[in-house]
Amino acid sequence: MTGGATKKVAVTGVGLVTALGADVASCWAAAVAGRSGVRVIERFPTDQLPVRIAACVETFDGGISLDQDRTLAMARRALREALAQSGQTGRDRSSARLFVAAPQPEVDWRARWLAQDGERLIGADTPDSVLEQLSASADGAYVANVLTRDLGFGPPPLTVTTACASGASAIQLAADEIRSGRLETAVVVAADSTVSVEGLLRFALLSALSTRQGAPERASRPFSADRDGFVMGEGAAALVLESPARAAQRGAAALAMLVGCGDATDTYHRTRSHPSGDAIVASMAGALRDAGMSPDAVDHINAHGTGTVENDKMEALAIGRLFGARGATIPVTANKSLIGHTLSAAGAVEAVFSILSLMHGRLPPTLNYDHPDPDIPLDVVAGASRTADLRLVLSNAFGFGGQNVTLAFQRSDVA
Repeated sequence: MTGGATKKVAVTGVGLVTALGADVASCWAAAVAGRSGVRVIERFPTDQLPVRIAACVETFDGGISLDQDRTLAMARRALREALAQSGQTGRDRSSARLFVAAPQPEVDWRARWLAQDGERLIGADTPDSVLEQLSASADGAYVANVLTRDLGFGPPPLTVTTACASGASAIQLAADEIRSGRLETAVVVAADSTVSVEGLLRFALLSALSTRQGAPERASRPFSADRDGFVMGEGAAALVLESPARAAQRGAAALAMLVGCGDATDTYHRTRSHPSGDAIVASMAGALRDAGMSPDAVDHINAHGTGTVENDKMEALAIGRLFGARGATIPVTANKSLIGHTLSAAGAVEAVFSILSLMHGRLPPTLNYDHPDPDIPLDVVAGASRTADLRLVLSNAFGFGGQNVTLAFQRSDVA
């Protein structure tokens, strides 16, 4: 994305669903209070699994279950909240393009080849409706297509998959369309409900998950010396992005301005960042360069901060390389200590938390930072939330396979 500070993008609506709550207000209040959303999983049996905890979204709206199409249900909820806050009408949506970050469907062949009664193999007499539902849910564009149809977006949607950077990548691509003049309005939604038997086993086999099972709320501990892996989470986030001219024309207030994006890929390892931290440095530096700002302008970093040993170390190394001695004084938070790692949704979920910090001048705490790592000289916001005069924040999102994206958000009243 090019063009610098003259091509700001207005964020006029946001929506959130996390283990902390089913809307922005609930999630923000819980985050600032330092409440953890990590708990023992009750949705499915875990007695034979190596990991039994996660930050799950169980219900909302009076107990409506999310077991059916969980990713779609969370995406729809967050999207409706963002559209309502932005004041988007049906006519507005007809010219807006939807950008979706969601996990690619992974076929559970046993479930797919059983009929609805769970006992009889699918055969010639299986109802067409069952086959159609199975086929649709295996489509990588399923969430995007359903939401576009149901909510009346006009242009064809775009689904983005860049591992755990997907949410941030979707925001970057949407903003690029606006800054290029190809769109006036773009809507981004990211959602992920990978908390499942298969999901837990997959990440456990990669040795990526925390093995602390006794006290769930204590398991996720980004940047702490005794960190041992991330905790899986699920959730959704939505953002309405507009050109400043379009927002002004509608009389819509900007919650914050997206002023820069940076991305870089290191292709070093399936799960780990390159030990040099080069790609992470390039991602953050690229966002600042795109915004036309220097590292000295950054007031806060919302870190990727998973709680894995190597990735936290590489992120801290990159911050030190880019910011020099000042890197140890910039307040850093890690939302994953509160809501778990929401995977494909994480980049967007944490972008919304970054925007909320700008709006309220407050930084949620990083939980369980009890033992500072001497190899990670960062000012981690720990113990309790902190007030701060924020003008510019960076939101980092990194994914397996070397995907790195950084978003730079500016307070809406800053010239």
